[in-house]
Amino acid sequence: MLDKHGLLSAPISVVLRKMAVPTSLGMLAILMFNLVDTFFISLLGTAPLAAVSFTFPITFALNCIGMGLGVGVSTHVGRLLGKGQHRQAALLTTHGLLLTFTLIALTSLLGRLTIEPLFSLLGANTTLLPLIEQYMSIWYVTIPLLIVPMVGSSAIRSSGDTKAPAIIMIGSGLINGALDPLLIFGYGPFPKLGIQGAAIASSIAWLFAFLGIMFVLITRKYLLCRPQSASLIRHWRCILKIGTPAGCSTAMTPLFGAIIMSILSQHGNAAVAAYGAAQRIESILILVTMSLTSALTPFMSQNFGAHNPQRSFAGLFLSMRFSLLFQLGLCILLLPVATGLAALFSDDHQVQHHLSQYLVLVPLSYGFQGVVMMLICALNALHQPNRALIWSVIRLFVLSLPCAWLGSYLYDAEGLFAGTAIGNVLGGVLGYLYALKLKHHHTFQRDAAPE
Repeated sequence: MLDKHGLLSAPISVVLRKMAVPTSLGMLAILMFNLVDTFFISLLGTAPLAAVSFTFPITFALNCIGMGLGVGVSTHVGRLLGKGQHRQAALLTTHGLLLTFTLIALTSLLGRLTIEPLFSLLGANTTLLPLIEQYMSIWYVTIPLLIVPMVGSSAIRSSGDTKAPAIIMIGSGLINGALDPLLIFGYGPFPKLGIQGAAIASSIAWLFAFLGIMFVLITRKYLLCRPQSASLIRHWRCILKIGTPAGCSTAMTPLFGAIIMSILSQHGNAAVAAYGAAQRIESILILVTMSLTSALTPFMSQNFGAHNPQRSFAGLFLSMRFSLLFQLGLCILLLPVATGLAALFSDDHQVQHHLSQYLVLVPLSYGFQGVVMMLICALNALHQPNRALIWSVIRLFVLSLPCAWLGSYLYDAEGLFAGTAIGNVLGGVLGYLYALKLKHHHTFQRDAAPE
């Protein structure tokens, strides 16, 4: 764990490594237990699995709200801690959690009242609607227990401590994984609740995360205090100014994936199935890079707050170079096992063929994708969230999507995969050049953190 002085004075590589490693472990645990969750629900049959699949756009939308607010809170808290204003950081964290609860509670209430018409609009039939009702009626009521600690974790990471949130994430995942079979299938003294049991298991795990994050914020980080009405609205505006574009930026990726899936559907079900499997593998392959972005934002925010932009940009370019080299090394290791790995995910030879093609072509570009991810973190730390959103749009929809469409038109599914990789490479090169310009022309931005 690193305090603010470590973020401001320790060797940059040491700081980023100590912050990124615990985050990687926590994210890996969540990914693995999400797979376990899906596995147990799949044992109930096709209908329950399809019902939960229909809920993904809604659950992801609320998660985007939480992730956006988390970025808004962390960038401001990091700046204030870097300036030594711990009391103001605690006040902003408190107001940020109140804003999070208010928005999520209102959204959940609206969602709870519109389950049937909303999911009918999404295409769920009368067979699936009762199952969706069972699952979402629990999910909507308890989702604040997930989103509030998500934002609280961002505030804790802004102090330099990524270990505590990671431990809580791992513990929450373990609880969810242990309760799933008990509540879904009714083992021992537990009732057999089916798909509703999965929602209850998640809710209990979220409660653990909520209590854990609140404990750390109150007793270890002292980042909660009594709210102040005089600054409440001002702080909410500051958080939303960064959090709204950041949440939209997060939502760009699944939107891009849906469009790619639509294009791939023209090449047959095997290509679509291969792409779906590839997304699960990809989430593991870019895990370290994603964890590094979680470390980079608080690192840069604190150093900007301490009027040390040179150190902030040194961390940015170190992260970019690491992304390029690490992902290249991972890609080299992946090449000889791509075909065998594809065979683990399907017995269909066409699916295996498409998946192995994806694993050979697209991972070559992950390092360049990471460069843009680091740039987006830097722009959020600079309190330039709209530019961060623009760079997400540029990588996904200005570069990758046209290249993927053209590749699909010329060379079928393999061409689409190659086009996606080319778009990532172009985005990474342009992003690196823009970061150089940013360093030269914006060495220090006017501090926009609320007082």
